[in-house]
Amino acid sequence: MGQNDLMSTAEDVADQFLRVTKQYLPHLARLCLISTFLEDGIRMWFQWNEQRDYIEATWSCGYFLATCFVLLNLFGQIGGCVLILSRNFVQYACFGLFGIIALQTIAYSILWDLKFLMRNLALGGGLLLLLAESRSEGKSMFAGVPSMGESSPKQYMQLGGRVLLVLMFMTLLHFDSSFFSILQNMVGTALIILVAVGFKTKLAALTLVVWLFAINVYFNAFWTVPTYKPMHDFLKYDFFQTLSVIGGLLLVVALGPGGVSMDEKKKEW
Repeated sequence: MGQNDLMSTAEDVADQFLRVTKQYLPHLARLCLISTFLEDGIRMWFQWNEQRDYIEATWSCGYFLATCFVLLNLFGQIGGCVLILSRNFVQYACFGLFGIIALQTIAYSILWDLKFLMRNLALGGGLLLLLAESRSEGKSMFAGVPSMGESSPKQYMQLGGRVLLVLMFMTLLHFDSSFFSILQNMVGTALIILVAVGFKTKLAALTLVVWLFAINVYFNAFWTVPTYKPMHDFLKYDFFQTLSVIGGLLLVVALGPGGVSMDEKKKEW
């Protein structure tokens, strides 16, 4: 009974938070979600020569193609962010940013680094949620295909987005025998499973937002490292990518898990 009371109290606090912030939360979620693209686009401008020279040296593609790569990343990311924040052509902007993720995954050899690949997939999950938010329920990309109950492509996008988002947390698990690491792994694993299957989704996602924000500020404090040190850029990259995943989780909090979830099925029971 005590556990039920504690859970009910936590859900009441979460509901009260959502009532107070419901007008602002989707805007904050979108801003957090596109932050890594915005930062990376700006970085392309300030590190133009370094990025171009890296691509040219790595792929031996020549000056022209390397310059085109930097230009595409610069305008593709900043342009996509502007469209998303202004709520214009959001679906096209999301597809463009999906393309940027795929391009960078290949260009920077992220495909062979499991940790960075999982984080890029988590970032893609956030974009999938953003695409689901912007998608009209009445339109279907599978026109003519028999539907299953009340499910729609939007709801499957929300499911896919939730599942991909949890990949970020799998990169944060620490496999050592300390009590704190074991506790963190157990709690974190339980929360990401709840988000993935869509059970107590808003409360679990909100808890993950708080946890991930604290971890991000503590471990990725790039502002404490001098700009001339390589670690500054590494931490900055991690910070904004994690902030984007936080934005995806805030979308889950604001919009709910969608129809393909245990929370939704409970209403039918």
